[in-house]
Amino acid sequence: MTEINVITPVKVFEPAAREAAGHSISVWLVEDNHVFRRTVARVLNQSGDLNCPLDFSNSEDAIDALANGAVPDVVLLDVQLPGMNGIDAVRRIRSISPATRVIMLTVFDDDDKIFKAICAGASGYLLKTSPVEKIVDSIHEVHNGGAPMTPRVAHSVLEMFGRLSTPRQDYNLTSRETKILELMTQGLIKKEIAERLDLSYHTVDTHLRNIYTKLHVHTRTAAVAKALKERLF
Repeated sequence: MTEINVITPVKVFEPAAREAAGHSISVWLVEDNHVFRRTVARVLNQSGDLNCPLDFSNSEDAIDALANGAVPDVVLLDVQLPGMNGIDAVRRIRSISPATRVIMLTVFDDDDKIFKAICAGASGYLLKTSPVEKIVDSIHEVHNGGAPMTPRVAHSVLEMFGRLSTPRQDYNLTSRETKILELMTQGLIKKEIAERLDLSYHTVDTHLRNIYTKLHVHTRTAAVAKALKERLF
């Protein structure tokens, strides 16, 4: 990996200040690999509407910053960290700041860690091998109520929920709605679903609203969880 300049610490922007500065989503990064942390932070700070004001090498420092009143929109959190591991940190972060969304960014894709992270309150689970574009898109997705995952992780989650599944109900989903729901569980965002199915973004958005109504949910995360739990496709 190419070495880059050290990122100068930046103060945490409140929402109004971030908007005025051209940034709408504040992202913290908790990662003990110094080079990887600096690289991802630089990418986020160059992504237009994303802002990475703080990064940490351990969970404890991030939690202390939260306890002192600094609140990010999204946290990218490694699983394997010195001291408190990422899964335990998710619980602490969510208890201090329920509105903050957490995406696990890790080299681990085994079922046990995925299941524990989701149960602890993680909103997404990505592998560090994911392209940077996927990480950036996933931040936007989770900020809008989504549950980003790589296809491999989504498949593992599907199998886990299958073992815990409840009897399948008929929600009268059309074949198109069922396909869109399936692609959602694979971690695809609206734009990617539209491209995959050769539909307009507006059409996909309309289908999603119909899916939410039929499943009696209000967010993408809830729709994905119900689809996986009840194996709707």
